[in-house]
Amino acid sequence: MANTLLTIDMITRKALEILENNLVITRNVNRQYDDSYAVEGAKIGTTLRIRLPDRALVTDGAALQVQDDNEQFTTLTVASQKHIGVNFTTAEMTMQLDDFAERVLKPRISQLASSIDADVANSFNNIYQSVGTPGTTPGTSLVLLQAQQKLNEAAAGMSPRYATVNPAANAALVEGMKGLFNPVSTISKQFKSGLMGEGILGYDELAMSQSIKQFTTGSRSGTITVNGTVSTQGQSTITLNGTTGHTLKKGDVFTIANVYSVNPQTRESTGSLQQFVVTEDITAAASAFTNVKISPAIYTSSVALATVDSFPQNGAAVTFLGGASSQYPQNLVYHRDAIAFATADLLLPQGVDMASRQVHNGVSMRVVRQYDINNDRMPCRIDVLYGYSVIRPQMAVRLWG
Repeated sequence: MANTLLTIDMITRKALEILENNLVITRNVNRQYDDSYAVEGAKIGTTLRIRLPDRALVTDGAALQVQDDNEQFTTLTVASQKHIGVNFTTAEMTMQLDDFAERVLKPRISQLASSIDADVANSFNNIYQSVGTPGTTPGTSLVLLQAQQKLNEAAAGMSPRYATVNPAANAALVEGMKGLFNPVSTISKQFKSGLMGEGILGYDELAMSQSIKQFTTGSRSGTITVNGTVSTQGQSTITLNGTTGHTLKKGDVFTIANVYSVNPQTRESTGSLQQFVVTEDITAAASAFTNVKISPAIYTSSVALATVDSFPQNGAAVTFLGGASSQYPQNLVYHRDAIAFATADLLLPQGVDMASRQVHNGVSMRVVRQYDINNDRMPCRIDVLYGYSVIRPQMAVRLWG
């Protein structure tokens, strides 16, 4: 029986299916889609506004104390356009769809998926909660449970939670946990696939990705202390004493002596020092890192948005995670709603040979083919327009390797 000529819509749907199946980190985050640009096409730089949950103080006694809304918003810019180019002929379009996908689409789309995942993996440098020993590949259940502890102390939802690790951590974890209270079926699956799998230690999925990033810390060294007591609620900068010319890099994590994190529901100390992340590169001048931008913002337990039990004091010791000018893998543990990934529709051009746009599970993809008369070819491009943002950093943890 002769094969039916494949349509551009069939090809686009199959390409989108392949993309979704090859995404790892991005597959398990909060995916949003905005169809308001479906008619005219998305504009590069489009900003989506995402509302965050309200937080309020509980009041004792019968007297009513009305509080102002504490609703917060974060923005996500859909400004990353990635595409993969491929040539396919009319003859190839007479193949069975699965054959066409295997020979033409899969080799290219898998690279597009890896590139998108690599972008989303950069989310680590906006996440402050961290576990693991820098320089040591995680390979025990303890480190995964410590990440769960961080999420629990931050009142993150119990499900769905995911962990995505690099190949080295995956190998160490499979070996280190292969016989630890696992059902026979789980051990069998790990042995056959070499992957951790699903439903382990409270994680909906523990996946491996080659897109996990390496982070190089700043050159800071020596004794670093707080320069000036912090006393303003909501302050998101801090000045530290440091050696002139040394650097702090976006993604550096540190703690401050006697500044403990609080549970966002009870606002009581968790007993763990609050971890902060540097959100912008800075170089020390005049023996100080002046107005270092940090996350989370500093709120004490007297306000609804509390993050710490007390303000940092002048002269308090500051301890950075990892050595200076050192590189460490940044594996990720996260609740689905910690990171948002959004796509928008790209314009369907007119006057081309073929054009199609499809949306599935919050991902929009466009495929366009045109005849090149100068070279007698049929070039095709497959595009995705997207953006990502860490919208709830307290619901994610960096697992250092």
